[in-house]
Amino acid sequence: MEKIGYTLLVIVALCWLCAMITGMVLAFPFGIIGLIAIIGIGFLLIKVLADRLSNKEDDHYSQNVDQ
Repeated sequence: MEKIGYTLLVIVALCWLCAMITGMVLAFPFGIIGLIAIIGIGFLLIKVLADRLSNKEDDHYSQNVDQ
């Protein structure tokens, strides 16, 4: 049940993102600003995920420290 919910949310988020990008391309001169913002947020998200996946200290605490 939970996986179905996450799958549906991902599908909706991808459709929303595609609609945003299409709208920004159609509003060409001013839409470029939005496209640059989306690309910047995407790069920051990739950096955060890469930092989290490569951080051994966080993995150690999440597995060994009692809460």
